[in-house]
Amino acid sequence: MKITFTGKRDQKADVYIAMAAKGRVLSASAQQLDDVTNGALTRAMDAAGFEGNSGQSLDIVGPSGVNTGKIILAGLGDLEKVTTRTMEDAAARAYGKVKTSSAKNALLFADLPDGAALQEAEAAAHAGYGVLLKSYRFNQYFTKGDKAKKSTLTKVGVVCADNRKARALYGSLEKIADGVFMTRDLVSEPANVIFPESMAKRCRELEELGVKVDVLTERRMRELGMNALLGVGQGSARESRLVVMEWNGLGTKRSKKKPGPVAIVGKGVTFDTGGISLKPPGGMEMMKWDMGGSATVVGLMKALAGRGAKAHVVGLVGLVENMPSGTAQRPGDVVTSMSGQTIEVINTDAEGRLVLADVLHYAQKRFSPRLVVDLATLTGAIITSLGNEYAGMFSNNDELCEALSAAGDAEGEKVWRMPLTSGYDKMINSQIADMKNVGAGPKAGSITAAQFLQRYIMDDTPWAHLDIAGTAWNDAEKPTVPKGGAGWGVRMLDRFIADNHEK
Repeated sequence: MKITFTGKRDQKADVYIAMAAKGRVLSASAQQLDDVTNGALTRAMDAAGFEGNSGQSLDIVGPSGVNTGKIILAGLGDLEKVTTRTMEDAAARAYGKVKTSSAKNALLFADLPDGAALQEAEAAAHAGYGVLLKSYRFNQYFTKGDKAKKSTLTKVGVVCADNRKARALYGSLEKIADGVFMTRDLVSEPANVIFPESMAKRCRELEELGVKVDVLTERRMRELGMNALLGVGQGSARESRLVVMEWNGLGTKRSKKKPGPVAIVGKGVTFDTGGISLKPPGGMEMMKWDMGGSATVVGLMKALAGRGAKAHVVGLVGLVENMPSGTAQRPGDVVTSMSGQTIEVINTDAEGRLVLADVLHYAQKRFSPRLVVDLATLTGAIITSLGNEYAGMFSNNDELCEALSAAGDAEGEKVWRMPLTSGYDKMINSQIADMKNVGAGPKAGSITAAQFLQRYIMDDTPWAHLDIAGTAWNDAEKPTVPKGGAGWGVRMLDRFIADNHEK
């Protein structure tokens, strides 16, 4: 998809896209199109009952007097409530209506009706961003048929008076989209393509952007005592990996006097059969995306490096494949984690927390981070609690929660804080080890999982756990997010870092 920015308004294009707010309040560009076509837009709105509400769009066959075969009016809703997200969604919906039509190019008029608080350059940049996000498709395995059809509309010119400023703003957004797309690709790939070793190789691609990448083999992890992580992968013919990605956009060496980096940790179970505690067969093919947390971390690091973020961030991902075999971990086994704490493995399908336990400890020991955020498709229980609208957030720090919530609200990747208390923590006490890896039956499953992780947070380090089991994969298409791999968390965490930890 090629997105350009221009100040030229009267260009020929297959499609024109213009904006309208609630109450049929047209932007200056839309009003001009209505004027030169003798009210064709007004008549079309009357006929279709179009009011400019959020989510509405109206197709109009290009009338005489304009240099296009089709005009699309995109609804913005209440003018005073228009945000960058509004522009992204409106532009994405309009583009989605024609992206696989015979149209090859479009002109998008990004100006807003009078009264909008959003500046035109910012509106234009985010309109282009919305189109770019919508253009994503994971279709490389189709060889024929309609589903293999690629988008025909591959060029969109965004019209903006201050097109230079819009282009500059879009530059950073485009790099964030690169990270989102990488996450979507990783989550969507089948498990015979993405497994611990191959994913580690994908992480190495970030070295071209200046990210320092360190891959720990099973031998190195065994020397470090990462028996919790290694136990999960011991049933697989594929070796486990731990990948450390460091982006230091501050350009300075670390010092004991300076705060440590922001650490982002991801669960990377590249395929989860449940191990000996085998999952039911129905839907097991979807367990290819049980590495969604790690995919988000990789995409985030690509976004930060791509846009040259002035921040110091480390991303760590524990990569394993959970398989049943003669060498697989058994229910009832006891393992000693890197921290020295012992774990009774009651259920081998509660494996993600075992992986994260060692990666969280390693991250803190090696980097002394100022804060830690982990992401994991950890529990089905969080989907029961929150569905697919929010990720569950668990934390020991109110300030960190507020910052993550604000970033999530701004980017449309929302989180909902869940409780952590001593009462829940007692539910994972074991009779023969320091803890067990599940609580009491189905009760509070996502909470007891988070309580397990909290036992691996050192010295009151600010920490948040994001359970993204309900948000990493979309069952239904959204304006800027496809059905399938969502890329959830890249935008939110990039915003969190930009707003709180960049100089």
